[in-house]
Amino acid sequence: MTLDKTRPDRAQNPNPSQGVPALEQLRRGPRTAVSAAVAKRLFRAAVGRLAITVVDEPSGKTYGRGGPTMRLHRPDEFYARLGRDGLIGFGEAYLTGAWDAEDLAGFLTVPAARMATLIPEPLQKLRAYVTPRLPDHHRSTEANSQANISHHYDLSNDLYALFLDETLSYSSALFDTSTVQAGAGPGSVGDHLVATPPEPNDRPDPALHHEDLAEAQGRKIERLLDEAGVTEGSRVLEIGTGWGELAIRAARRGATIHSITLSVEQLELAEERIAAAGLTERCRLELMDYRALGADGATYDAVVSVEMIEAVGAEFWGTYFETIDRVLAPGGRVAIQAITMPHDRMLATRDGETWINKYIFPGGFLPSVEVIDQITRDDTSLRLTGQLEMGSHYAETLRRWDRRFLAQGDAVRALGFDDVFMRVWHFYLSYSQAGFASGYINVSQLTFTRENQQENQ
Repeated sequence: MTLDKTRPDRAQNPNPSQGVPALEQLRRGPRTAVSAAVAKRLFRAAVGRLAITVVDEPSGKTYGRGGPTMRLHRPDEFYARLGRDGLIGFGEAYLTGAWDAEDLAGFLTVPAARMATLIPEPLQKLRAYVTPRLPDHHRSTEANSQANISHHYDLSNDLYALFLDETLSYSSALFDTSTVQAGAGPGSVGDHLVATPPEPNDRPDPALHHEDLAEAQGRKIERLLDEAGVTEGSRVLEIGTGWGELAIRAARRGATIHSITLSVEQLELAEERIAAAGLTERCRLELMDYRALGADGATYDAVVSVEMIEAVGAEFWGTYFETIDRVLAPGGRVAIQAITMPHDRMLATRDGETWINKYIFPGGFLPSVEVIDQITRDDTSLRLTGQLEMGSHYAETLRRWDRRFLAQGDAVRALGFDDVFMRVWHFYLSYSQAGFASGYINVSQLTFTRENQQENQ
């Protein structure tokens, strides 16, 4: 497959804020009035069951059972957007300033913990009829995937450097290696490990790079490499290069790495970082769709991928794992880090468009651990043999990113990003933190071996 080495979105719009779709103006009329009235009633009923406080500033009235505070500056607009576009409208009303919250992540965590039951069950059955569908041009096909990836990852390397640590790792850190054994349950298959929650780091200056975050990112990568069995002489495939930190660490172990990505900017900087580390001869980086792997007959002793499956799209999960199965050498191992959601919520939200899809990750969708296990069993010789849940560590990682992002506001704006972009990203980082803190979503390191390898062990 021939890939475009330009940045698809930037070719159409050179403004760095091109990553933010234009906010639609509210359409007035009977339909908006009715949907706003329904949304107002449902919202207030839900708030009445939650440990939050909602302040309607024009009237001075408060709702909720007390807790993190949301302030409605323009309630009419808020209910109109919520009624018209559901959770997408909820987020867009924040972007316009119709509502605000001083502790945004803390506020969002409370409803996130009860997301499945906030709307009465009879109305939940209407979800498929009112939730917008994922646009065809966002489906993660070979034709669309590079543009989807470019939308987020080609914004600006300088932007990411402002809030990530020096490893430039844009995925969950692992703050320590303390774990507990857990049995099968929601979000897992069989016995597995759960990482104990990390201690929050509340140092007063969020603009500092915290040394322990870089260490925690390194710990995450080294554990993944250990799970994949990467040692001296290993032939490693990495799906999703990021900014090159995993390739660097694998090469330092004496492995050779073939790393593929669809991000032009990430590829350029990763190559620079690998060259600076003196490891170019051990690393081959390539702009390539994962579906093109195997055309040259190459096989690998280890396949690793960090938080890339979220961009694959539900209709292509089978293709993703079949590709890995095809290029994995006999005796090889696979280790991926994946953001997941509970199986029932995955089924309920499949094929719909979300605020995250619209503003952050076009075409993205989170699998469940159960569906990953099912697909690999049905379509491949891979078998899930290990799992480490670490959702609480992602909540802490995101908290630190958000603090640093806000502290670097002037530097972000100096890159050409506007105040709406700042609100989009603060909402994105807080919304994600809330998801992990509440357990609505999770992240795990998943290890796979071939079925016949297990029999021989």
